[in-house]
Amino acid sequence: MKFLIPIFLWAALNANAQEFPTKPVRIIVPWPPSGNVDITARTVAPAFGEALGQGAVVENRAGAAGAIGSAAVAKSAADGYTLLLGSSGTITAGPAVWKTRHYDPVKDFVAIGAIQSVPIVLTTAPKTPVSTYAEYVAHARQRQMSVASAGSGSSNHLAIELLMRMGNLNLLHVPYKGSGPALTDLLGSQVESMMDQLTASIGHIREGRIKPIAISSLKRSPLLPNVPTLDEAGVKGYEATTFTGIFAPAATPKHVVDRLHGALRKALTQEAVRTRYRDMGVEIMDIGRTEFADYVRADYDKWLKVAREGNIVVD
Repeated sequence: MKFLIPIFLWAALNANAQEFPTKPVRIIVPWPPSGNVDITARTVAPAFGEALGQGAVVENRAGAAGAIGSAAVAKSAADGYTLLLGSSGTITAGPAVWKTRHYDPVKDFVAIGAIQSVPIVLTTAPKTPVSTYAEYVAHARQRQMSVASAGSGSSNHLAIELLMRMGNLNLLHVPYKGSGPALTDLLGSQVESMMDQLTASIGHIREGRIKPIAISSLKRSPLLPNVPTLDEAGVKGYEATTFTGIFAPAATPKHVVDRLHGALRKALTQEAVRTRYRDMGVEIMDIGRTEFADYVRADYDKWLKVAREGNIVVD
């Protein structure tokens, strides 16, 4: 009899491990519909749900620069059914500058897996007499140039701060309430330059309405093969890309995390998903779960350092 109990317990545990999931999972997007993070979620959700065998529902819970939806997931039941479509804005760059944090981006979540990364592109306005990074530097050192971002404390803002430090530039940061208003002023030459996600700027670049100067990733974008990286342009080691991935509450059981990770990786092998992301101008992050968790921690630490050095605090 004494051998039956361990066998019974093992069978029960094994059955529980095999049962997940028994219902659809929810992917919380902490931003409004139609933005980059929302599109990312809705692109992968059908394939992710199919791989799980139960479906995946995307739910928008916006507010407080992504903090409301993210905090809700952090405090939800750690059973694998409520997930976060996390990004630089809610997991690394954003929390690095927030004065008040409603969750710990590292301790309160476990990384399920990476989805994609998006480079940031440095562009100049039509009337700015600059077409290369060398010209940009020369112009900026003659007179302080203005550079727009999607807002104080945004990933784009921190990318600007990092460029000023690594490139030894004195730029005038002009924060806007989102990429849309900033791009409008850039197109009208009310601001001289801008750093923004390639996904937001690529249409205007293709139409020749703004000039691409350099890309923030360590390798060139397939969408702009003739535009050098900042590293190539002379800012050695510069990298400032944004990312998205799926996260779960920190106490989620390992067998559930492994199941979710496997389903996500399977979803990202589907050609329809990969094509959609390529058309958006993003790159799928084909890395393992541990590697992604290490990437997130390193990215958070990098932006914490930039925020402290630049004394950047956002209420």
